[in-house]
Amino acid sequence: MRQTLTARRCLLPDMRESLTALQLESLADMHFHYIIVVYFFYGLAFFSMGLVVAIEGGRSPDPRLKRALRPLAIFGLLHGTHEWIEMFIHMEEVMGHTEPVIPEAIRLGLLAFSFLSLAAFGSYLLAKTEGAQRVVMLIPLGLEAVWVFGLAIFRGQFPAADIWTIADVWSRYTLAIPAGALAAIGLVVQQRAFRRAGLVRFGNDALWAAVAFGWYGVIGQLFTRPSALPPSDLVNSELFLVIFGFPIQLLRAGMAVIASIFIVRFLRSFQVEIDRQIATLQAARIRDAEQRESLRGELIKRVMTAQESERQRIARELHDETGQALTAIGMGLRGLSGLIRTPNSERVNQILRQLENLTAHALDELQRLIADLRPSHLDDLGLPSALRWYAHDLEGRTNLNIHVHIEGEEREVDPAIKTSLFRIVQEALTNVVKHAEASTAWANLVYTTDAIRILVKDDGQGFDPNVSNYGRISWGLKNMEERATLLGGKFEIHTGRGKGTTVEVTIPYQQQAQEIDDDYPPSAS
Repeated sequence: MRQTLTARRCLLPDMRESLTALQLESLADMHFHYIIVVYFFYGLAFFSMGLVVAIEGGRSPDPRLKRALRPLAIFGLLHGTHEWIEMFIHMEEVMGHTEPVIPEAIRLGLLAFSFLSLAAFGSYLLAKTEGAQRVVMLIPLGLEAVWVFGLAIFRGQFPAADIWTIADVWSRYTLAIPAGALAAIGLVVQQRAFRRAGLVRFGNDALWAAVAFGWYGVIGQLFTRPSALPPSDLVNSELFLVIFGFPIQLLRAGMAVIASIFIVRFLRSFQVEIDRQIATLQAARIRDAEQRESLRGELIKRVMTAQESERQRIARELHDETGQALTAIGMGLRGLSGLIRTPNSERVNQILRQLENLTAHALDELQRLIADLRPSHLDDLGLPSALRWYAHDLEGRTNLNIHVHIEGEEREVDPAIKTSLFRIVQEALTNVVKHAEASTAWANLVYTTDAIRILVKDDGQGFDPNVSNYGRISWGLKNMEERATLLGGKFEIHTGRGKGTTVEVTIPYQQQAQEIDDDYPPSAS
């Protein structure tokens, strides 16, 4: 094939000399009438592509591709309009009109700006970052500068009658060929992006579109109108017609149809990608729902276990403390009834004092037990007062010094949030007493503009949060974390061996509190 084409090109001068004017005119007339149909479908292909891209291009999940498709839509609409103008010009020639209804300046402007838009499309596809996108826009701007500079020079070098033909040829050399090459290269880059995303079929569509744009831009625009501007004086549409037997417009129209079909085909990848993202989100929601149900089931189980454990603790303390005290009081009263008949008043007074002490101790234990279940300070005086009371009470029962600090203006918060924060402080300080071997602890309550924060810090031995040396300490931390999470808050713990421990919990004010069972005190782990 190459040898045949080379031979034909070598024989071109002889062919031109041998073909009479009548033969050339007959060959041109043979294609003149159906070229109007070619122009119609040529313009229809690109205009339809531009319309579809304008409608569907905004659905792309890739910002780079979405931005690149905008100039492609402009190219399709402008270039399709340009080809229809060419069709009307040929129709006017058929009807014998010498003066075109549509000025050549409008046609040339549409041609130039359509190819500048195609160059912008290819440039955007080559850029992978926003900074690179700003830089690559210099390419179409540079092509435009060369085009304008050339037109300014040609105005003084060629006759006015030939200037529009020269301008058309110059536009195809400086704008159309580079724009087609950029579009082809950019589509090859996009094809690789589709393949990396697993969209192999749409990557193949992009590759075929790249081939079509390459042929359309490089080959289709190389054979221009015959003019005095080299190399169009030799390599032009007449040469193409002589060599291949059909007009160059038919090749351009064919490539336009192929490019449009495959561009529209790979636009379907947006819907596929959206469907895949929706499926991924749905799967994630199902997993989250399953995790929530699992967490809810575990939480209910643990709440029931904790309630049962608390009932056992209450029964044990009532039996060991209050029950024994009441038993002792009963025995004392029975002994006292026997002493009343004797004149030993000193012994009676002694037993009465013992009974009074036992009664006071029983009342104290009963009040402590009630306070553990639900401190009245929390409902009557608020969270800050309840924290101060609990810290003072814990200091009286242990060797731990506790400092309570309140920062910010106190605000009314949801009762569930207030109760959970108190329980978290209770849990954290109980852990300090049992495990930290600390001498001092700090409990800070901070009211910020949008959230309430609790920090409990100690100067104890700390621990490795990744390795639990205490059988139940992880349960206590888990309780605090779950309380914060169920209220839409954040739980953090900062610790290390020999560094003390800091528990930080932040809960937003506006978070809708979920129902939490708070009828039991902390795990005391």
